[in-house]
Amino acid sequence: MSGEKILVVEDEAILAMDLQDKLTDLGYRVLAATGSGEAAVRMAAELRPDLVLMDIRLNGILDGVEAGRQIGAQLQIPIVFMTAYSDEATMRRARSARPYDYLIKPFGPEKLNSTIETALRKHASDKRKI
Repeated sequence: MSGEKILVVEDEAILAMDLQDKLTDLGYRVLAATGSGEAAVRMAAELRPDLVLMDIRLNGILDGVEAGRQIGAQLQIPIVFMTAYSDEATMRRARSARPYDYLIKPFGPEKLNSTIETALRKHASDKRKI
C-alpha cells in the first residue's frame, strides 16, 4: 500500500513534526496533525483519513483513548495508538477502544510502516466481512 491518508494526533510538536516527516518519507500522505482529542474527532470526520495515529495522552477534555473510541465507532476509521506508557492499566484502557494496533515510543520507521500496513490490511479485511 502507498499514499494512504494519515491523520496524526500528537500533542508534542517536535514529535508530531518528526512523525510527519517519517510518514512522508514512507510514502504516506499526512492530511493534518493536531494535539487535541476534540480536534482529532472533528478533523477525522471532515478529512476522512485512511488511518489515525493517536497518542494516548493528549491535552484537552478528550484523551487519545476516548477520541479513538469515538472515531472508530462513529467513522469506522482504524486507530493505531502511540504511547510511551505501556503499564497494564494504560494498555487495558487503550484495548477497550478496540484499536487496530499500538506503537510503543520510541519507534523507528520500519516499525511505524509495518504497524500501519498491518492495521490497513486488517481494516480492509474487516470491511469485506461486513
